[in-house]
Order: sequence, then C-alpha cells, then structure tokens
Amino acid sequence: MIKNRVIKSSVIESSGIDFQLMARAIQLAQRGIFTTHPNPRVGCVISLQGEIVGEGWHMRAGEPHAEIHALNAAGQKSVGATVYVTLEPCSHHGRTPPCGNALIKAGVRRVVIAMQDPDPRVAGEGIARLKRAGIEVDVGILQAEAEALNLGFISRLTRGRPFVRCKLAMSLDGRTAMASGESKWITSLAARQDVQRLRARSDAIMTGIGTMLADDPQLDVRPEGIDELHVVLAGEAKRPPMRVIVDSSLRTPMASRALSLPGKKLIATAVEYSEILDTLRHKHVNVCRFAGSGKRVNLPLLVEYLAALDINELMVEAGPVLSGAMLQAGLIDELIIYMAPHLMGHQAQGLMALPGLEKMSQRVSFKTKEIRAVGDDWRITLQPAAV
Repeated sequence: MIKNRVIKSSVIESSGIDFQLMARAIQLAQRGIFTTHPNPRVGCVISLQGEIVGEGWHMRAGEPHAEIHALNAAGQKSVGATVYVTLEPCSHHGRTPPCGNALIKAGVRRVVIAMQDPDPRVAGEGIARLKRAGIEVDVGILQAEAEALNLGFISRLTRGRPFVRCKLAMSLDGRTAMASGESKWITSLAARQDVQRLRARSDAIMTGIGTMLADDPQLDVRPEGIDELHVVLAGEAKRPPMRVIVDSSLRTPMASRALSLPGKKLIATAVEYSEILDTLRHKHVNVCRFAGSGKRVNLPLLVEYLAALDINELMVEAGPVLSGAMLQAGLIDELIIYMAPHLMGHQAQGLMALPGLEKMSQRVSFKTKEIRAVGDDWRITLQPAAV
C-alpha cells in the first residue's frame, strides 16, 4: 500500500460471486499491463442472472475503456445487469467520453468497483454520478489486488512521482561485476527474460553514466523468446519505454546504442552548458538540467519531472553508485534482486555504493515481499522498510 493515500474506499459485505467475478475482471485488466501507458490497467465483467454476458479491458490510451468493450459485448443484456470493474468509471471527457454515462445509458442495475480513482478529475465523482442515476454501487471488492496492478498510476497521482522499481543482479556473495568490470552474464537466460517483462511494463528505464560507459546498454525491450512480448511488440501496441540517462557532466558517447534507437530519450545532467548539447538535440535527445549539490543531478527533482511526463513506472537498471544514491534519497519503492548461485570473489564489485554507513544502527532495512526461483536463479523482491 502506498503511503499518503488520500482516497478511501468502503469495504462491503459481498457474496462469493462478487469476489469471483471481480477476480475475473482483474485477470482481464492484467492483459493491458504492457500497453495502457499512461492510463491505468482496467478490466470489466458484466453479469446478468449469474451469467457473464460481456467482458472487456482497456487495451491502450486513446481507445475505448474496459466498460465500453464490455457493454458492446453485452448489448441489450446489459439492461438490469451487474457490472464489475476494477477502477471507478471515469466521469470526465478525456480522449474518450465518460464511462459512467455509458453505464447509465445502458440501464445497468448495479456496479461493483474494486477501487476508487485517484485522478482528481474523477475521485469519487464517477461513483456519485452512478448513485444519482439510481444505480446501486459497492466499492472495495479486491481493492488491494486492483491497486497492485496500478501502483505507478496511483503513485503519480497521489505522490507526484512514479513508482520506482530498482533491478539488480548479483552473485551469491553479493557481487555485480568482476573487478575488471566484466558482468555478462551473472544470471541465467530465464532471469534475463523475466527482466524483459519488467522492462515492458515500465514507462521509462533509467541508468547512469557509469553503466553507459562500461556496457553501452540499449535500454530497450527484447522479446528473447517470450511469446506474450512478441505479440505485443509485433502489434505495435507497446511504445518503447523512455530511456533516461543520469549523466552529471554530459559524458555520454554520441555513438551510444541507447541514443541511436527509436523512442524518447532524456539525459539528466547538472551541466548548465556544453558544446555537445546541439549534437544531442540533433539526435532528438532531450537534455534537462537538474542541478544538485556537489555538481550532481538532483534525483528527487528528476523523478518529479518524469511524473510530469506521465511516467507511471520507472525501472532503474544501474550500477552501484546511482542505485545507492536513489536508495539513500528515499526514491526506491521496490528492489528486485536476481541472485545467481555462484561466487565472484571479494575483489569483485559490490551491490550498492552507500557512503556513510559505519555502524550496525545505520543499516538499511527491507521487508521481503517475495522470493521465488527463476531458472537456476532466485528473484528476491524487497520493499524498503521505511516505505
């Protein structure tokens, strides 16, 4: 659960069928996990006399919402039906008309909603509009599951910054690269495929200048034998995540692969002016100055700026310096570590650079959310204890 939530939902007494059909709506919402940016992932089920008569999910921004797809599938059977939707129906005109109006016009009897919409343009007004039309409304069924699908959307609208997920790969002794800098490959193919799924659901991928100089990463989504990503990318439904490079002194090589690939690119720097700015702009690279102390990038300002660009989920794939700086700035919401079952030795590079930690009382604590096997490796999902 994200801190400082300003929207509260009532929990209701519900039947088993309500939970069952809302679970189905959440399954449908998951189908849009790679494609709905910057919109939330939403699913909808319409039931009449215990029979599902319509289903839908939001596929991509600018196209009909989940409720509209479900209403179209149900047709006249929507009259007197119960609607299960994972997010409060919208009540404002955006790129599409309000879904609340469509539900009222269709003559539905009851609407069951998993979670209220944190968008201030909705924020309870969709529920109020349905009630004014005489429709029975219940809120709170499987709310936690619905929120988990849209952590980034909620974070951007309630905290003014994306949900930040930091991914790291390490050996059994906590090393991320040999002393020489060699790091390919620490983990197995299965773990690297899993990372591609995380990238595909992210709106932006961020790295630092150290990784750029050492590895020349592409910062893109590569299917690598993953069927669902092949389908998504082949259908052009998923635009590539924005590439964000934290480069305090503008040392990013012009020939970097990340700069040559299509898609939006941003270099965050602390430099006020450099001769290479014109060259970067010619490559359609957005360069923004976020001046912090010690001639370093002000990371909180950068993250807030990304929220203003409608970035819901930010994935950090960086070396120990940037990863450690993000953690110490309190900007990491989730840490995902892929641990490989081998040893790299005490001279190899460590997981994070965390200057100033000298006593046990200064340790950085985490809560373990999940540990599971991925191929021969382990995927450890952690949440900073302070979050």
